[in-house]
Amino acid sequence: MKIINSLKSAKKRHKDCRIVRRKGRVYVINKTNPRYKARQG
Repeated sequence: MKIINSLKSAKKRHKDCRIVRRKGRVYVINKTNPRYKARQG
């Protein structure tokens, strides 16, 4: 899991990326290719 400032650029890396909010943190998750996981905050 990468910790990055801009999740908008992370979402563009793969077409299946989703932005999810959990416990005040913002995550990018990807079911088909989990190596694109990222977090912010």
